[in-house]
Amino acid sequence: MRTKTLLMTAALGAAGILAAKAQVYSVNAVGYINLDLKAGFSLIANQLNNGDNTLNTVLTGAPNGTTVYKYNGTSYDISTFLFGTWSPNLTLKPGEGAFINLAAAAKFTLVGEVPQGTAAAPLTQQVPAGFSIQSSQVPQSANLEGATGLNFPGGNGDTVYFFRNGAYVISTFLFGAFSPAAVPAVGESFFVNKGAAGTWTRVFSVN
Repeated sequence: MRTKTLLMTAALGAAGILAAKAQVYSVNAVGYINLDLKAGFSLIANQLNNGDNTLNTVLTGAPNGTTVYKYNGTSYDISTFLFGTWSPNLTLKPGEGAFINLAAAAKFTLVGEVPQGTAAAPLTQQVPAGFSIQSSQVPQSANLEGATGLNFPGGNGDTVYFFRNGAYVISTFLFGAFSPAAVPAVGESFFVNKGAAGTWTRVFSVN
């Protein structure tokens, strides 16, 4: 999986004797994420805001019969792609995640605005106690823990479960870090089992 973020800038020119010019930078950053997925199950994430962030907006052109399983805390909400549409049309917002099941390998291109947060107004999501599926809200691959990483609110004994190549890859948080290192790829979500609820905040800017 890989991501390319496209920054958009606009320049305004003022005509006149002095030919003064001013340059204005957009506060928004638009980009895309390519998801190259193998047949079978994968844990995916959408890390770009695109309209209503529903499956019909985010995951277009899926092979017929593709199924998404979104964990709701006790069971799965299931959506299937048939004849050009997802039903039911679940959301897949930045910070959320879901399993996708493909009969054959497929490629999806996610497009939209990169979420950004400041120290005064950081990106925020709640991570409940027990099991949930989570993802970084921003398209960045780094260690989950620490301010120089993704700043995930790990506590001693918390466990994350990546699903890669048909099997779970498990990391446990002990003494301030996940072991082995827990590094989600761009466009990847993960299960987490937390002993206590936490708030995941990020300060992130591409401008």
